[in-house]
Amino acid sequence: MKRIITFIVVLILLCGAALGGGYAYWRHTLASPVALSSPAVFEVERGEGARQVLERLQSANIISAQWPYKVLGVLEPERLRQLKAGEFRIDPDMTGYEMLERLSSNEVVTYRFTVPEGWTFSNMRAHIDALDKLDHSTKELSNEALMAKLGHEGIDPEGRFFPSTYQYHKGTSDLRLYRAAFERMTSTLDQAWAERDENLPLESPYQALILASLIEKETGAPEERREIAGVFVRRLEKGMRLQTDPTVIYGLGKSYDGNITRADLETATAYNTYVIHGLPPTPIALPGKAAIDAAVHPAPGTALYFVARGEGRHYFSDTLAEHNRAVRKYLLNK
Repeated sequence: MKRIITFIVVLILLCGAALGGGYAYWRHTLASPVALSSPAVFEVERGEGARQVLERLQSANIISAQWPYKVLGVLEPERLRQLKAGEFRIDPDMTGYEMLERLSSNEVVTYRFTVPEGWTFSNMRAHIDALDKLDHSTKELSNEALMAKLGHEGIDPEGRFFPSTYQYHKGTSDLRLYRAAFERMTSTLDQAWAERDENLPLESPYQALILASLIEKETGAPEERREIAGVFVRRLEKGMRLQTDPTVIYGLGKSYDGNITRADLETATAYNTYVIHGLPPTPIALPGKAAIDAAVHPAPGTALYFVARGEGRHYFSDTLAEHNRAVRKYLLNK
């Protein structure tokens, strides 16, 4: 009975095809480019059948007629049974056959987002929360709840996520992106710690991460990172306060208005390294690999001070007297 029905359907469709030029025309249509004049993104909805997909392809002016595909669906049914859910890019030079192959593949449209080095975790969360196409399963969660979802309950998230460019497709869970960034930071830090210099005044990979975050916020000049690290390491060894402005800013939180005052430098917070000794309790940003490498491979030298001299670079001094002269030259005189 099924064979008779199939035969009848094929006969009817082929008769219809004959009206458009016959069997050869049907094959020619599928082997010809689709009806697009520019690239388009087409989404196959989850649970959608071939009939609905063909209707929407025609409505979107991607194909000019459905019947060649319906004939194909009867003669070669596997061609339309393999359609997958997702967003797909359809190009104007694609043939009908190639379009079906694309819609049956794993070549879904991918999107990118970048977490810059030096961003805070708060910056990262705001950026991810604003991304289109994601499945936002963590948007309403606190930082503590998000970390618990990742399986790292009780861990402070600051500095724990690797700044880089990540890819995703429509429907990807934002939790998956957080997990990828967390795991990449963990592996990067573990490798750097395993290859660290000897006799560093650091007791754990986490302290190296904290130091790397200070280096990241102090300079964007690649050639200065290890030199900045050297200053911080020598100050830690000597028991000197680190006295780095980015920790003051981080400790002030939302009350920071863009300017650091003398009162700010004297305000006791857990992060103000003008007040506390040693490293702050957590990182103050998301450091990149170069800053992490600098933290575990500081440059040798004798400098104990540095001051910004413009264009993202610093002047380094061995003594407080020399440093004060540099401050007058590069900061106060301005």
